[in-house]
Amino acid sequence: MSTDPLLQPYKLKHLTLRNRLMLTSHEPAYPDDGMPKERYRAYHVERAKGGIALTMTAGSAAVSRDSPPVFNNILAYKDEVVPWMKALVDECHDYGTAVMIQLTHLGRRTRWDKGDWLPVVSSSLEREPAHRAFPKRAEDWDIERIVKDFADAAERMKAAGLDGIELEAYGHLIDQFCSPLTNDLEGPYGGSLDNRMRFAFDVLRAIRERVGQEFIVGVRYTADETVAGGITKSEGLEISKKFKESGLVDFLNIIRGHIETDAALTDVIPVQGMASAPHLDFAGEIRAATHFPTFHAAKIQDVATARHAIASGKLDMVGMTRAHMTDPHIVRKIVEGREQDIRPCVGANYCLDRIYQGGAAYCIHNPATGRETEIPHDLPKAQKKRKIVVVGAGPAGLETARVAAERGHEVVVFEAASHAGGQIRLTAQSKRRREMIGIIDWRVAQCEAKGVKIHYGTWADAALVLAEKPDVVVVATGGIPHTEVLSAGNDLVVSSWDIISGDVKPGTNVLVFDDAGDNAGLQAAEVIAQGGGKVEIMTPDRSFAPEVMGMNLVPYMRALQKLDTTFTVTYRLEAVEKKGNGLVAIVGSDYGGVRKERQVDQVVINHGTVPLDELYFELKPQSSNLGVLDHAAFIEGRPQASLGNPAGAFQLFRIGDAVASRNTHAAIYDGLRLAKDL
Repeated sequence: MSTDPLLQPYKLKHLTLRNRLMLTSHEPAYPDDGMPKERYRAYHVERAKGGIALTMTAGSAAVSRDSPPVFNNILAYKDEVVPWMKALVDECHDYGTAVMIQLTHLGRRTRWDKGDWLPVVSSSLEREPAHRAFPKRAEDWDIERIVKDFADAAERMKAAGLDGIELEAYGHLIDQFCSPLTNDLEGPYGGSLDNRMRFAFDVLRAIRERVGQEFIVGVRYTADETVAGGITKSEGLEISKKFKESGLVDFLNIIRGHIETDAALTDVIPVQGMASAPHLDFAGEIRAATHFPTFHAAKIQDVATARHAIASGKLDMVGMTRAHMTDPHIVRKIVEGREQDIRPCVGANYCLDRIYQGGAAYCIHNPATGRETEIPHDLPKAQKKRKIVVVGAGPAGLETARVAAERGHEVVVFEAASHAGGQIRLTAQSKRRREMIGIIDWRVAQCEAKGVKIHYGTWADAALVLAEKPDVVVVATGGIPHTEVLSAGNDLVVSSWDIISGDVKPGTNVLVFDDAGDNAGLQAAEVIAQGGGKVEIMTPDRSFAPEVMGMNLVPYMRALQKLDTTFTVTYRLEAVEKKGNGLVAIVGSDYGGVRKERQVDQVVINHGTVPLDELYFELKPQSSNLGVLDHAAFIEGRPQASLGNPAGAFQLFRIGDAVASRNTHAAIYDGLRLAKDL
C-alpha cells in the first residue's frame, strides 16, 4: 500500500472514500433545462475515471421555486431530477467514486426576474450588491415551506442513490439567517446566535426526519465572515461546535469570508496572483478545535499543498476543484508516479468568471473539460503516421504539436523567438499573471517528452517549411498589436504590448485607450501607474475591461485605485495631435455631440491584434486544400479532406490569432480540435 497521505482511504460514517482528494461543490453550468443530463454526467464521470474519491455535484442545486438560479444550476425541486442524478451516481460508482450534492435556497443571492418571477426572500430587506434584488423579509409561512422544500430535495437525492448531501450555508439563505449583517428579524429567528441558527437546525431536523440518521449530511458554511458586523472568528468557532454537537451533521466544509461582492468572492476563491491556500490554516484551526471531519478547498491547486493539508492534520478531505477542471486525472497520475504530467491549474479563473457572466465553465487551457461528450481527455493513436510542421510556439502551436505527437505523428515546430510562449510569455511578465507561463511550460515539457523537435530562433519561410516535406502545415504565428484605429495620429501612439514588454518607457501623463477590454490594457495601465505616471483608462463601452470579467478584475482594481487611476467609460479616442513636447488627444463619443481634448504626454492603444499571416498566404496556392478548413468536419470531429488542389503535396491550416484576435482558450481549442483528427 502507498504511504502517500493523499492516497490513504478515509472513513466517513459508513462510507469509505478511497483517497483524500475531492471535488467540492461547484456548478459548471452544464445542466440542460435544470437537469444533469449527458454533458453534466460525462464531466463528473471523467473525474471518477481519474480516481477522485468524492465528487460533490452542484454549486448549488435549488430546492425552491423562489430560489431561481442566476446561472444554469440543477433544479432539485423537480421530481424529474431523480433519474438523471441516479444515472450520474451509478456511473461514478462504477469507477469507485462517491457522489454527493449541495442543496441550497439562494435567498437574496438571486433575482426576482428569473425563473417564475417570484419575490426574492431573505431574513432582511437589504439587497445583495451582486444581484441587486431587494428581498421581502421572510414570514413564518415562508420559513415553513422552505424547510419542507429542503427536506423534499434531500429525499429526492437519497432516492437517486447519492452517498450524501451538503447544505450551502455561506452567502445563501441559511447563512443570511445566521449572519447578524443580514438578519434583522425579531422573535425566534433573530437576535441571539441560537435564534439566528434556528432556521439551519429546522432545515437539518426536517432533512433527518426524511433521510434517517445513516444518510450522510454535511454543511459548507462560513466560520468567519471577515467583515465588520458579520460572523466573527470566535462566533464561527461556536457555530462549528453547535453543528457538531447537534448530532445532525456528519462533516464540516469550511469557508472563510463573504461573497456578496466581486471583491469579497475573490477573497474566498482566490485567482492567479493571489496567495495559494490562504484559508487552509484557518480550516485546520476548526478541525483542531472540533475534532470533527473537516473538508476545505480554496486555491489548493498543486499536489504538494494538498499533500501537506492531509499530512499535517489540517484536513480530512482536501478539495482540488479547479485543478481537476484542468486535469481530471490527477489521482491516476499520482498513483502512476507521473506527477510531472499533471496539467497545472494556473488560476486564470476563466472557468468561474464565465459562469458568472452566464456562460458554461471552461478551463483556459484544457478545452476538453465540459466537452467530454465530444473530445476525449486521452486521445487515441492515429491510424497513419504523418509529418506535421507547426509554425509558431505560442499556445495554439504548442497544443497542436502536443496533441499530434501524442497521437503518434512526427512533429517539427519552428519558432522565431528564442523561447516558446507567444503572447502568454508577454502577459506573464506581470507579477499578477506569472502563473500563466505554466500553460507554456507544461506543453513544452510534454512536447519534448514525446519527441517533438522545436527549432527556436528560426524564421520559417516557405522554402524552409517545404524542405521538411510535410503532410500537414499548421500556421500558428499569432498576431501583432493593432494600433491603426484613429482618424489621425496613428504614428504618435504606442501599443499596450510596448509598455508591458518594456520596449517603450511609460509616460508621466498617459491616456490608455482600451476597446479590446482584455488583460493587456489593464496590465499596461498598471505598469505606468506603478512607475509614478498619471493614468486615465478610456473605453467607448459601458464598462471597462469586459473580457477580464468580474473576479479577475478585482486585483487590478485594488492596485489601480490605490494608484489614483481614472476610469472613463462611453468615450472614444478619435485622433491624436502633436503639440509642443506633448500630445493632444481628441475624444468623442459613439452617442454623438461630444468633442473633448486631453493634454497628455503618451497615448497607449489596446485594440487586439492583426494576424501575422504572410506565410499562410504564401503557402496557400501550393497546398492540397488551398487553406480551406471544413467547418462541419472541424465541429463534428472528422478529419479534414484534401480538396481543391490535387497537385498540392500537403494540407495547410492556420489557427489562433493567426486567423483573428481572440483569447488563449480559443487558440488552444483550435489546436486541439484540429490535431486530434489529423
